Formats: sequence, structure tokens, C-alpha cells
Amino acid sequence: MLNKSEAISNNTAQQRVHTAMHRVLKPLIKLALAQGVNFTMLLETLKSVFVQVAEEEFKLANREQTDSRISLLTGIHRKDVHRLRNEPKTTATQSNSATLGSQLVGLWISHADFIDADGKPKPLPRLASAGGDISFERLMARVSKDIRARPVLDEWLRVGVVNIDENDCVCLNTEAFIPTAGFDEKLYFFQQNIHDHIAATTHNLMNQTPPMLERCVYYDNLAHEEIQELKALAEDQGMIALKAVNKRALELQANPKDVILADQRFTFALYFYHAKEDLETKTVYDEHQNKSPENG
Repeated sequence: MLNKSEAISNNTAQQRVHTAMHRVLKPLIKLALAQGVNFTMLLETLKSVFVQVAEEEFKLANREQTDSRISLLTGIHRKDVHRLRNEPKTTATQSNSATLGSQLVGLWISHADFIDADGKPKPLPRLASAGGDISFERLMARVSKDIRARPVLDEWLRVGVVNIDENDCVCLNTEAFIPTAGFDEKLYFFQQNIHDHIAATTHNLMNQTPPMLERCVYYDNLAHEEIQELKALAEDQGMIALKAVNKRALELQANPKDVILADQRFTFALYFYHAKEDLETKTVYDEHQNKSPENG
């Protein structure tokens, strides 16, 4: 049984987590409302996730997880818990075009065959008949033998990832797979990146070991022009780090030391967010600065 001081400490931590989750959820609710996902629709999703996490992550050793215990943990009525546990399991689908696209771009910006002396992605002849192994068709073939290059190229032209120059070469418009259109591709990376970032932070907050890399730099009281300078610096330096990790990951994936043990994945990401200061943001920032003067 908890003593009085322990109970107060737990309640305080619970309140702080609740407050933090309120802020974290705001941009997610903004997206939900913009796409017509209302509270009733989201409520069923929340129930399902609460039940799933309680069942998978909060089991008792050598004890079968029961509807009653999950109901106690989550606050969800036992009848709803029973219903959700017995519904057919659905697996989250990934955007095939997004995952294929990320592999193609990763190869294009890292492999020696497809980058120039400055480390930038080469314009690639569209057809293998013109460029041989150093062509968009052969780039595609290195990633997938089942999908033809033409439909991928058409889609990339549509969403603005590439353009074709006067020499019939395919030119990469960005050094990362960030389509200017293509909602499904953006949504795939949204769920992948946000999930992994929050999962890493949660891992660290729960004092699980070893801790995961999760760092940031943040400052306020800056002018718009200064933000733009820092944004450009972050993009330049960040791409250097991303390309280095990407290149090494491709090398390791191509020559695994033990295929049987190759069951791990990772995400290494960068983002740069800027906005006009508001009272909520500044209060959180100031409180953290008072506790810890270090950034990152």
C-alpha cells in the first residue's frame, strides 16, 4: 500500500502526464477535424488502442490477461473490453508507394553509381537503352523486379518528386521523399515518424534501458529572418547526417552478418518546427529552462 507522500507524488506525476498529453494531442486533433474525423469516430479508436496496449504491455507474469483486469487498467466498461478483444484483428497497412519511394530515393542519394562527385543525385536517363545500368529503369530494378519503372515515374511526376529535363533524364527535385502532393504517402510517413518519435520518448520517460536517442534544440525570442537562417542551417547539416546514416544502413542491409538475426528496424529522423510564440508554448519552455539550462 502506498504511503501518503508516495500517493501525492504519483498523483502529481499523473497530472503532469495528463497536461503533457493535452498538448501533444492538439495537432493530432487539428488533423482529425480537418479531415472530418469527429470525437465519436475517434472515441472507438481510443478504446481499441487502450485495450490493445493494456493487453500487450501490462500483463502479469504467469497470469492470463482478463477482461476484468483490462477494464480496471483502462477504465473502459468490461462489455466493451470483451467486444474489442474478440473483434477480428486488423493489421495497419503501409503505403506501398511510400515504402518503395523511400527505398528508391535512399539508393539514389547514397549509392556511388547514382551520385556525382559532390555527392548529389545524378540526373538519370529515363531508359536503360540510353543509360544502361545508370538509368532510372535500372535504379527501379535494383529495388523491385515486380514493378515497372514507368508507373512509378508517372506517379512521381504527378506528385512533384522528379522532373524530366531536355535530355530525357529524370531529375530528383528533393533529397528526401517529400511529395508536394500525394496524401497517402504523406500520411504513411506521418504515422511512421510520429509513432516512432513518441515511442522513443515514452521509452525514456518510463526509464527503460538502454535509453534511446532523443534530442532537440529550442530557443525563443527570435525574429522571422533569424528563424529562416536557422532553418536553412538545420536543413543543410541535417541532410549530411541523414545521408551518412542512410548510406551505412544500405551497406549493412546489403551484406548482413546473420540473416536469421536480421529482424530489427530503426528510424532516424529530423524535423524543424517554427511558429509564433504563444503563452502555452512559452510557459512550458520557461518551466523547463528553470529546471535544466541545457538544450537537447
